[in-house]
Amino acid sequence: MNRAQLAGVAAITVTSLLWGTTGTAATFAPDAGPLAIGAAALGIGGLLQALIALPALRAAGPVLRRHAGLVALGALAVAVYPLAFYSSMHLAGVSVGAVVSLASAPLVSGVLERVVDGRPLSRWWMLAAGLGVLGSTMLCLSSAGGPDAAGQARPAGVLLGLVAGLTYAVYSWAVHRLMSHRAGRAASMGAVFGAGGLLLMPVLVLTGSPLVASTQAFLVAGYMAMIPMFLGYLLFGFGLARVPSSTATTVTLSEPAVATVLAVVIVGERLTPIGWTGVAVISAVLVALRNAPSVMIWRGLRSSWTISTIRRPVRQAASCRSR
Repeated sequence: MNRAQLAGVAAITVTSLLWGTTGTAATFAPDAGPLAIGAAALGIGGLLQALIALPALRAAGPVLRRHAGLVALGALAVAVYPLAFYSSMHLAGVSVGAVVSLASAPLVSGVLERVVDGRPLSRWWMLAAGLGVLGSTMLCLSSAGGPDAAGQARPAGVLLGLVAGLTYAVYSWAVHRLMSHRAGRAASMGAVFGAGGLLLMPVLVLTGSPLVASTQAFLVAGYMAMIPMFLGYLLFGFGLARVPSSTATTVTLSEPAVATVLAVVIVGERLTPIGWTGVAVISAVLVALRNAPSVMIWRGLRSSWTISTIRRPVRQAASCRSR
């Protein structure tokens, strides 16, 4: 793995650790509903992303206008994601909601890259995704749950988690695609998250009054907007510029493990041995991805070297003939 990819994976890993705290943090504002929490966290965080990216947005204006449909798709996914994600955790419990949301995203990302971009999926990625799904399934099958995870509410929470996973994969893919069109990291993130943040503002206005009703709720909203969302997505954009979106979403499978541990230790949710085994299996995903790029890079370098060694004599022969 080269240094750029190592830095990208490291940045996304830190991002996933920050994101893993959001479900537990939300429990400290019990009077605020999941829609208010989601709209405040990613709505304000998204607008801040656009604010710091204003110079880049102006410079990349022509590119972004040419790909306005891609920006709109990413923005819509950004707006739907937090509403589905926090509603999923509210209905199914912090651990199960986070697991379902994050475990489904890498599979969708892989399909998008394979079907839309025509990019082949490596065996290492398939191994990592398989481990992630296996570990996540173990977590779901465990007895995770507390008062917020009533049995009758769990199916709806799981369904919303799948919606969250789909939209997370879509906006990650859209941002990465914009970067590939030379929009730049800051402009791609600023455009997609800024527009998504604007779409979330009406939801925040309609549902956000409990967030300012107490100091604790206000601090929770501020923490989630500034740390996991604003800072987290800065690091996420840094990572997306260096690794494919399928790799990025697979790395963030460590988030459910963090969320689960925090839910058990702080919130009081329960986890059986099979659930803890699932946490360990998810941890193995990072090991698999740590080794995957080195194999792919070596193959890429070998292919590039082979092509260059073939082309160089051809160019030399053509030069001699021209003389």
